[in-house]
Amino acid sequence: MNQSIITYLTKKRENHLEELKELLAIPSISSLPEHKEDVQKAAIWVANALQEIGMEKVEVHQTKGHPVVYGEWLKAEGKPTVLIYGHYDVQPVDPLHLWESPPFGAEIRDRKIYARGASDDKGQVFMHIKALQAILETTGTLPINVKFLIEGEEEVGSPNLPLFVEENKELLSSDVIVISDTSMIEHGKPAVCYGLRGLCGLQIDVKGAKSDLHSGLYGGAVQNPIHALAEIVSSFHNEKGQITVEGFYDKVAELTAAEEAAYESLGITDQSFIEQLEVPEMFGEEGYTTVERTWVRPTLEVNGIYGGFQEEGIKTVIPSEAHAKITCRLVPNQDPDEIVELLQKHIQSHTPPGVTVNITLLDKGAPFVTPFDHPAIQAAGRAYEKVYHVPTSFTRMGGSIPIVATFDQILRKPVVLMGFGLPDENFHAPNEHFHLENFDKGLETLCYYWYELEQSL
Repeated sequence: MNQSIITYLTKKRENHLEELKELLAIPSISSLPEHKEDVQKAAIWVANALQEIGMEKVEVHQTKGHPVVYGEWLKAEGKPTVLIYGHYDVQPVDPLHLWESPPFGAEIRDRKIYARGASDDKGQVFMHIKALQAILETTGTLPINVKFLIEGEEEVGSPNLPLFVEENKELLSSDVIVISDTSMIEHGKPAVCYGLRGLCGLQIDVKGAKSDLHSGLYGGAVQNPIHALAEIVSSFHNEKGQITVEGFYDKVAELTAAEEAAYESLGITDQSFIEQLEVPEMFGEEGYTTVERTWVRPTLEVNGIYGGFQEEGIKTVIPSEAHAKITCRLVPNQDPDEIVELLQKHIQSHTPPGVTVNITLLDKGAPFVTPFDHPAIQAAGRAYEKVYHVPTSFTRMGGSIPIVATFDQILRKPVVLMGFGLPDENFHAPNEHFHLENFDKGLETLCYYWYELEQSL
């Protein structure tokens, strides 16, 4: 790669940060209807930025929800084509009083930029735009062909993007898909993520009597919905941390020996988790390490449970109803629809007498994995190493990005997840921030990557 590109990035750093502040100032909260115009404004900002760096056919595609921004540069004849995906929408900012600076008034302190979207995902999308601009303005061309797909609904589950992708498969055709919306392992330790867990979520509503009852008059004579719900919830696991839903593990793909060796080489211990989380000890499915439990094993978690009197003091009632929200993280070969069916059967068969249960599907997404020895994955590792000067880790991630599985299923191309955030940057929480060290090094890494990819595909 030409050294003039690095010189350009250094020279333009302050300009880039001022431009990033402009993008971060737009309150593009996709989940709140009152910010619909702001989301549209952010889409136009991204489209203008793509046009300014020389992308062609830049379009803001309207959907039934928020817009999708597309742009392309396809002048590298015979070279690989990369589809870069990201999102310009952000999470709500509440609780507002916990922010040390305005969430949409980007502020730099302690070599970090603080604002909603700084890390997730405006900052990382912005880096992709500026890295390509640096190459174009210093060399006049790109080593690869590029297509951008930047959406405005990722934070609400990308409800309209799958249809857009299905209807525009030819427009979005590429050799590889690159996404920067994940984290490094820790400060100074870059990671390429090659797999994500899938997701399915349910709400369980347990109904007893037609209304709350006086516990003195009816206690001991009717089923208590909270007791019933507790019985259902307790039936999901055994004392070894294993999920007891019949058939839940039947299609789970086991780790390869190479993956086990790669994870062991990371040197991540339970003690590091214990100190970080401030818990007395770790707990989970017997026979697996904490890293394996969080990256490559499926889970079933209760995310919320409520019912009855919640205020201060006591109210002697038997509640009429009780509720729980559960989610499962799924791994390769597990089908979300099949898992939902298994859960429904389990819940119905473990419902005690005297109550009725209603089950509502809340969310779902398929798991995803790209072989970590794929040339595009390994090229990303080499690019990181040129800048960070340490070996790159190849990991899976415990979380879910449902649209990644959609890309995998519809476009059928490898997906490379090379993020530059850190796990403690408070994305989705007050005081979200992005370390400027990774902003600087990330720009360089992306530039190196496009040249590595040119030689690898």
